[in-house]
Amino acid sequence: MSIKILRIPDNFILGAAASAWQTEGWSGKKPGQDSYLDAWYQNDRHVWHNGYGPAGATDFINRYKEDVALMKAAGLTHYRTSINWSRFLTDYENVVVDEEYAQYYDNLIDEMQRQGIELMLCLEHYELPAVLLEQYGGWGSKKVVELYVRYAEQVFARYAHKVTRWFTFNEPIVVQTRVYLDALRWPYEQNTHKWMQWNHHKNLATAKVVKLFRDKGYTGTVGTILNPEVTYPRSSAPHDVKAAQMYDLFYNRVFLDPAIKGEYPAELIALLQQHEVQWDYTAEELKLIAQYRVDEVGINLYYPHRVKAPSRAWHPDTPFHPAYYYDHFELPGRRMNKSRGWEIQPQIIYDMAMRIKNEYGNVPWFVAESGMGIENEAQFKNAEGEIQDDYRIAFIAEHLYQTLRAREDGANCHGYMLWAFTDNVSPMNAFKNRYGLIEIDLDNQRQRRMKKSAGWYRQLRDSRQLTLTIDDEWK
Repeated sequence: MSIKILRIPDNFILGAAASAWQTEGWSGKKPGQDSYLDAWYQNDRHVWHNGYGPAGATDFINRYKEDVALMKAAGLTHYRTSINWSRFLTDYENVVVDEEYAQYYDNLIDEMQRQGIELMLCLEHYELPAVLLEQYGGWGSKKVVELYVRYAEQVFARYAHKVTRWFTFNEPIVVQTRVYLDALRWPYEQNTHKWMQWNHHKNLATAKVVKLFRDKGYTGTVGTILNPEVTYPRSSAPHDVKAAQMYDLFYNRVFLDPAIKGEYPAELIALLQQHEVQWDYTAEELKLIAQYRVDEVGINLYYPHRVKAPSRAWHPDTPFHPAYYYDHFELPGRRMNKSRGWEIQPQIIYDMAMRIKNEYGNVPWFVAESGMGIENEAQFKNAEGEIQDDYRIAFIAEHLYQTLRAREDGANCHGYMLWAFTDNVSPMNAFKNRYGLIEIDLDNQRQRRMKKSAGWYRQLRDSRQLTLTIDDEWK
């Protein structure tokens, strides 16, 4: 055991993140403005924990002034959220802005500037308009790519003079992986072809939005928020190492490489062809992706992914799935967040940082999400009703330590952002696992209360110093 004291640079982000659909609620939402998440919830409500979903969320749209004040009290330097595409427009084909919703964002931006917190905005956080999924097949359609770019054009025209850090997507691989690759979410269709088409069109959309932003001469940057899973092989044996490389190729490099290097891995394209995965792309689209790469990348990091070589034969009638090349592996004795079922391994941040430094030209990046969701946090309240979430403080400290250590070793990492600022609704889990610095009391009109971690985070920001006891087993 040893004590470590690390200086937090003055320009280093200490923020938190959320999304529009997970916080705003449906207040003021007009007919026809459903997002994919709204449609899923309406068609499949029983899979959401206790029936909670985006309808109520945290009612941020009506309580943003109260919440921005809490952001300041908790010491946030930055806050990342999204603009809900499905609500920003009333007509997606003709790109007609919903002035009521747009004015809410005008007000939010002004309030955050008054409180001295920098707002970072994402253009799509699973908020594809449901009607575009129904009419065009969502991101499977090039028409949707063009409608998204036209939406982005309207957003930039309205807010780019106030907001300077933009992101095209949050975790762009997630929806199609859950729906079309694994068929775990509504509308439940296993279709590897659609999965890869969605991947490509989101990469293409990112390049087109970067081009739009630069062509218009706006001040600021355009990045993307990715969730590559730091992947470890079961062993050093070649067959296990190969399994980890294949998992990384299909789930991580499919977005990392186009965003940062401007190209798909040649091995990925060859394997998709070998397995007869059909996806439509053109030489002109690949040229756009090559030319218009992002300015920075946010990386969401929660847990490691461990794999081993596959131990079973693939049934000849089963359509291709990347799991053809790997099996999941659970490390015996691993540290666990038992509420979420996720392994805790802070080393993933350092390892990802070194990978970006060594394999991706040390591009500017930051930890865009890192956090710990715990079930039934009310059991940890003290006599005054404050949740004593020392487990969250320890989690943040360990992961922030790895972030700062990586920066000291040359990583071009500009910050650490917590998921999440408040407790909020998540897909299927709803409010089951709580992630926030701020408690949302669903039984008492969504009353807000600061948890112990909020005061600790404020102290961290004020002192610009991280002090913790290091266990040599995980340092």
